[in-house]
Amino acid sequence: MSAEETGQPAAPDAREMKKLRRSAARLHAVQALFQMEHSSLSSDEVRAEFLAHRFGLELIEGEEMIDGDIDHFRMVIDEAVNWQARVDQMTDRALVAKWPIDRIDPTLRALFRAAGAELVATKTPPKVVIVEYVEIAKAFYPDGREARFVNAVLDHMAREARPDAF
Repeated sequence: MSAEETGQPAAPDAREMKKLRRSAARLHAVQALFQMEHSSLSSDEVRAEFLAHRFGLELIEGEEMIDGDIDHFRMVIDEAVNWQARVDQMTDRALVAKWPIDRIDPTLRALFRAAGAELVATKTPPKVVIVEYVEIAKAFYPDGREARFVNAVLDHMAREARPDAF
């Protein structure tokens, strides 16, 4: 019987699985950047902890979370650290003057740093970066307006970092 006949969703193909693994890596990267800011741990220590204890985490009722793309996770963390000053400046320019990056929610700050790293240091299309990180914002703030805020800030950052893509 096919998945359609049994009413079960079809298993993702290789391309879709790669996309899902990258999405999971981005979520983990935001969490790791948040943890780095709120602890005395280095990026190497946080990365090791995530790889040992968070990837492959089992969720409610035995359902497993998709393992993240480890290389993408590492790259986002490394580039967020390498480009933090530039990304923070881009974020500040995208925010209202009364709300510099150090006054915003630390989860959003981690999200902007991860997304900014991808905008500055990768060839990932800016629209893909924006959509991916808006989805992460929705996961962290399902009832709030943060997703729209993230969309607006990332759009501004993307136009600054990669004006040729628009």
